[in-house]
Amino acid sequence: MTNDADRPTQIIYWHRELPPLDADPIGEHTIEANSPRIPGTIAHRDELWDECQRGLDADLQIRLRQEVSRLGGRCAHVLDERIEIKRDAVLNEAWLHGRYTYTLYR
Repeated sequence: MTNDADRPTQIIYWHRELPPLDADPIGEHTIEANSPRIPGTIAHRDELWDECQRGLDADLQIRLRQEVSRLGGRCAHVLDERIEIKRDAVLNEAWLHGRYTYTLYR
């Protein structure tokens, strides 16, 4: 038999995932995240894209958990995301920038 205290608590719910029924919405917020910068080259493009996506996801996870805690929430339900490619032509670098809208629950 497992104890509820032994299970990890989910904090981030994505789009169609539903937060717990007993969670109360306390507001809608927006948060932004960035991936690490990568060389703006055509070589190994798919691997670099995957690296950017993983970096963006990791940064978002960290930032969203911090915001839920800072705002006194229990979990967040991501409703919308906008991801765009950013480029620095001078340094020949590219990265992903994400803007996420979420509802905070208590």
